[in-house]
Amino acid sequence: MYAIIQTGGKQYKVNVGDEIQVEKLERAVGDKITFKPLLVADGEKITAGTPNVENVSVVAEVLAHGKGDKVVVYKYKAKKNERKKQGHRQPFTTLKIVEIK
Repeated sequence: MYAIIQTGGKQYKVNVGDEIQVEKLERAVGDKITFKPLLVADGEKITAGTPNVENVSVVAEVLAHGKGDKVVVYKYKAKKNERKKQGHRQPFTTLKIVEIK
């Protein structure tokens, strides 16, 4: 059984027991979060919602917060001696899918 959930403007395919990294959520470590799935597949039967599937929810637990790898942004203008170097580390939250009910 798997489900498609949406958080942070992105969609994720999840199974029970999966650990996923999503955009940072303002929740404490150990909190439970409930998502309304967009699609649920159970063996042969696939149920798509409009926009969410009724009477089904996905429960996830917050495991940790962190920052991703550094992305270096380097801008320059040729022959003008203009250079700008920036770094960015995107914050994320790690979730463990507890159940799909």
